[in-house]
Amino acid sequence: MRIERTELADVLVLTPQPFRDDRGLFTRTFDAGEFDAFLGRPGAAAAFVQDSQSRTVGGVVRGMHGRSGRGEAKLVRCAHGAVHDVLVDIRPDSPTFGKQQAFLLDDNDFRHLYVPPGFLHGFQALTPVADVCYRIDRPHNPAEDLGVAHDDPDLAIAWPRPVTLVSDRDAVAASWRSLLTHLAPRS
Repeated sequence: MRIERTELADVLVLTPQPFRDDRGLFTRTFDAGEFDAFLGRPGAAAAFVQDSQSRTVGGVVRGMHGRSGRGEAKLVRCAHGAVHDVLVDIRPDSPTFGKQQAFLLDDNDFRHLYVPPGFLHGFQALTPVADVCYRIDRPHNPAEDLGVAHDDPDLAIAWPRPVTLVSDRDAVAASWRSLLTHLAPRS
């Protein structure tokens, strides 16, 4: 597995090295030992306690979602199809605060992202069907949900295709400016 840093502080791209032959392929999608060694934190991979999967049809955008409080770390990969995956750093003390980066995740290269706590995350399905898998380091608490509209003009996310559908929740998500107020330290 190849592990690389990205333009966003603390975000990693993990790329498995599949074995391909006439039968198809075999790949290890995650290796806890390599992950822990790269981070220099033995046992870091053991923190993941929940696996989830979404199935999304082409053109749909899911996001932009985040968590308040301690946030959550996650590994994200596309097991079937392809997605345009977007992260936005919402950690006020981060050197990349407010910056965004997009990644292609697909079932060809098997790349996946390590997303530390403190990021908004969303994606658009680029294929007729896309299955996205998440490995998350703590149980979901709906009271900590954060959201910013996928089409917020201040974020100006460049979705590669026309957006065909978003959830009711995402359709009424807050603005980037509203989130900044929420993130501002209380005095």
